[in-house]
Amino acid sequence: MRVLSAAPLLQDMLPEISARVQKFRAGSGRPPKVALIRVGDDPASTIYLKTKMNRAHKIGIDSELFAYPEAVAEEEVVARIQHLNQEPSVDGILVQLPLPDPLSEKSILDKIVPEKDVDGLTTVTQGRLFRGDACLAPCTAQGIVRLLKTAHVNMAGKHAVIVGRSLIVGRPLAMMLLHENCTVTVAHSQSRNVATLCRGADILISSVGSPGFVTPEFVKEGATVIDVGISRSCSPDGTKCVVGDVDFRAVAPLCEFITPVPGGVGPMTVECLMQNVVEAAEHLWNGGSASE
Repeated sequence: MRVLSAAPLLQDMLPEISARVQKFRAGSGRPPKVALIRVGDDPASTIYLKTKMNRAHKIGIDSELFAYPEAVAEEEVVARIQHLNQEPSVDGILVQLPLPDPLSEKSILDKIVPEKDVDGLTTVTQGRLFRGDACLAPCTAQGIVRLLKTAHVNMAGKHAVIVGRSLIVGRPLAMMLLHENCTVTVAHSQSRNVATLCRGADILISSVGSPGFVTPEFVKEGATVIDVGISRSCSPDGTKCVVGDVDFRAVAPLCEFITPVPGGVGPMTVECLMQNVVEAAEHLWNGGSASE
């Protein structure tokens, strides 16, 4: 069993991204910049955004946060996005999800021009991903594929089972694994015999956000298990901690590779976001357009 941590890969990615940032600054006279939009004061969203902004600062990427109260009118958020679409100093736009009701996530996200869609969540970007065209791929799915490649997991012909069909992880990851020539099964809340489906997986990815959901009965010996779930829990002594979907101690002995929580997929998501911002900046600087 090998724990597939993000740390070694991040050590390789950081110098590469930093070098690209410096090259962009030298050519354009400014750093790449990402604009982040938050609606409401959800504590988890605040923490996630702070993590992203701190990472951007470390790499040399400029970031700016636009925070709105929960009762903001959708038109105000849309107006901000449309302004940022046309702002030449902004290379990427990110809307922190989930948005509170009655705001429409689809309507708001689709106002972002694809060239600045660094989260990879607009309809146009996901359509490009479906076709296998070049695009700014969703960050968590992108990070998972990079982890698998770094571990030299041969994906071609392997059976991958993804538990969860969200537009952020499950569906885009299914497309990316298909492009790697996997055979892909997507299980979800209406699937029957989920444990049996999972037990047939060479590569099992769980993204349901349910602590301890994946137990040994879900995993065949020699499988690679990727844990995307993040939940807050308490240890027996009352200490707060972050846990994943996978019962790590029980499942790990069965696996060839397994990701930890924290320290596995989460850091890769943030790092792939930074990479998307740099790629967007390079594309726009080299003549790409950002038209509505």
